[in-house]
Amino acid sequence: MKFSRLALLGTASLAFAQHHNHAHRHPAKRGSPVEKRDTVTVVAVDPATVTVYELNGEFLDWSTVEAGLKAGYYVLMGDSISTVIPASSSTPTPTPSSSATAIFFQEHSTTTTPTSTYVPPTTTAAPPPATTTKASSTSSSSVGNWPDFVSGKMSCSEFPSQYGPVAADWLNLGGYTGVQTVGSDFSFGVSAAISYISTGLAGTGCVANSFCSYACPAGYQKSQWPAAQGSTGQSVGGLYCGTDGYLYLSRESYPQLCTPGTGTIFVKNTLSSGDNVPICRTDYPGTESETIALNVQPGTTDSLTCPDAASYYVWENSYTSAQYYVNPAGTSVGDACVWGSAGTNVGNWAPVNIGVGKAITGETFISMFPNAPTNTYGKLNFNIEIDGGVSGRCTYENGVFYSNGAVSSTGCTVSVSSEATFTFLSGTPQ
Repeated sequence: MKFSRLALLGTASLAFAQHHNHAHRHPAKRGSPVEKRDTVTVVAVDPATVTVYELNGEFLDWSTVEAGLKAGYYVLMGDSISTVIPASSSTPTPTPSSSATAIFFQEHSTTTTPTSTYVPPTTTAAPPPATTTKASSTSSSSVGNWPDFVSGKMSCSEFPSQYGPVAADWLNLGGYTGVQTVGSDFSFGVSAAISYISTGLAGTGCVANSFCSYACPAGYQKSQWPAAQGSTGQSVGGLYCGTDGYLYLSRESYPQLCTPGTGTIFVKNTLSSGDNVPICRTDYPGTESETIALNVQPGTTDSLTCPDAASYYVWENSYTSAQYYVNPAGTSVGDACVWGSAGTNVGNWAPVNIGVGKAITGETFISMFPNAPTNTYGKLNFNIEIDGGVSGRCTYENGVFYSNGAVSSTGCTVSVSSEATFTFLSGTPQ
């Protein structure tokens, strides 16, 4: 049985949901009854899940949580948590909390049935993708001025970079950040849900009857995901590779493959060492692996994509924020934006997470917090402070988080009134 603890906050604060045990369980695999990998058949059996919801140290029942979510008083943001949300019920609207502290989703699993084990794809490091300053472009074409994508014209073996997406070549997936192959019982545009999902391995590329996810330039995010999602709560995203071997929009009414975030959150690298800082976003909706790369070069400022809950992906009444893994300075993207190993401080073992999102209420919140329980011992080799129009002081100094000057073991969260920047610093933040 899995025990999931979901901490909640009122809309005065930000809620970030995250799967910290990515190295042990891959969310996209749930619901795949049989998965074949190199002639080895793995049978996946999901254990039961029990979920509790916590608001400022007090546990709430689901009916209260549901009413708060619908009324906009509570915010659940980040990786998919919809698999643990029960059926709807009605209850009086709860009173929102006025406190402002960070929120985290920690999942502790005890399984009594066999489960499949995710095997990270073998990756080949490639030169990091080009990054941009706040005032410049991220590709050879003008950012945001891309042609509309037309379904059924491009082969699945091609990568649609001319339409905005940025290739993640180090993953060896044909430029894509993740591939989700669906079962033969799935009919594109007809099926209401997807009962079988198999995650593609390195070297396979975007193959027939798969959804192929992709990255976009700094400040942008993919616009494609099918109406049909995983039957047991998996998120699915990307262009669809048809059985004819051609790419199709999974959202026909959105022919622009990359859509902008709020444009109000940035990252700035001021490190005197001259090192890059790779930041890796969770690929959601999709495989939920940290494969969306932003390689912040020294002396540059990049837009950090901040989703707007009112206009981006919603699944089972859960809105979307962006979660990022902050890797040590000097790490290559090929080492950072992949599944890592214990003790490395990179990949899903990076020591620090960043969360950003504009809530359905219209408020924007940003947060820094430790990658717990995955990596409680690691430290970055630089400091971070949040600058700009924010509600308080949030810093990371020599491996310690500070909220308004006080040490915080759980990180810190601030609301944003205009723009805000995560600044990477050498030495102690002033």
